[in-house]
Amino acid sequence: MRFLLRLASLVALAVAVIAGTIDSIQSVAASSVVITPMGDAWQDLSPSSLEILQSSIAYYIHPRFYTIVFQWLMLQPAFAVFLVLSLLLWMAGYKKPPVAGRFAA
Repeated sequence: MRFLLRLASLVALAVAVIAGTIDSIQSVAASSVVITPMGDAWQDLSPSSLEILQSSIAYYIHPRFYTIVFQWLMLQPAFAVFLVLSLLLWMAGYKKPPVAGRFAA
């Protein structure tokens, strides 16, 4: 399970780097800071899955959760959302080193 969490963390980190690179390229081209919100990036990639998730959250979890938390999350920069997701997945899959050390008897 740790391997899958660390692999998902690596994938999320790669997506964050790609999103940050795209934002930086657009910023240089526009000569101003361009930060793509998560909702816009998701809408560009797969609008049908975004609509399905929105309706599922509003129906199964709670409509207020959708209006407060999900919409706030969709306004955040895409690279930041994936960086935080990567960190959380890495922390969940982290293996603590043994206390006694490597060469303890």
